[in-house]
Amino acid sequence: MPPDPLLVAVVSPQDVVRHGLVALLGRHPDRVTVVSNPDGGEPDVVVFDVVELADGDLSGLKELLASSPAKVLAMDRDLRPDLAARALALGADGLFSMGVSESELLAAVEAAASGKHARARAGEHEAELRLGAQVGLTAREVQVLTMIAQGHTNREIAEALYLSPNSIKTYVRTAYRKIGATSRSQAVGWAIRHGFPVDRPATG
Repeated sequence: MPPDPLLVAVVSPQDVVRHGLVALLGRHPDRVTVVSNPDGGEPDVVVFDVVELADGDLSGLKELLASSPAKVLAMDRDLRPDLAARALALGADGLFSMGVSESELLAAVEAAASGKHARARAGEHEAELRLGAQVGLTAREVQVLTMIAQGHTNREIAEALYLSPNSIKTYVRTAYRKIGATSRSQAVGWAIRHGFPVDRPATG
């Protein structure tokens, strides 16, 4: 006998996204049965739109992870890799891009249900989720941009990284060019939007 269809719930604050995912999944009743919501049955997989986290409220995802045995499959918004990284850090079981094809979506759901998704797909996105990777920032540029976002001056950054002020200026210039910033305030705004830590590490 063929296996029973997987029970899948979709969570998104945006109607067009939610209905779109439900419609795509619903075209394959032999493989997937869509339930109205994580509360509307005991789903095997919950497809979770990471835009739910955009306002900084993590309680919905935390509650879902704590209260449901379902695998949580996060839908990555490509322009907000920080949200996908946050979902994985909180305990989401896997990740797929909003731009996947219908067959890739089904494969992601089935992989998540089998427990393989987090390792296979999250690893596939590992480079994407590294800070600044999507625009080609080097590790040193990430360090410099992080310290800028934390409010350090160029001189403080140079002293902390044991580099000359001129070297820091070069890293700042190349980082700004890659992220499309022309001022320090623009660079800080970009860093915040893309998940860079803005709190200074505790000292002493």
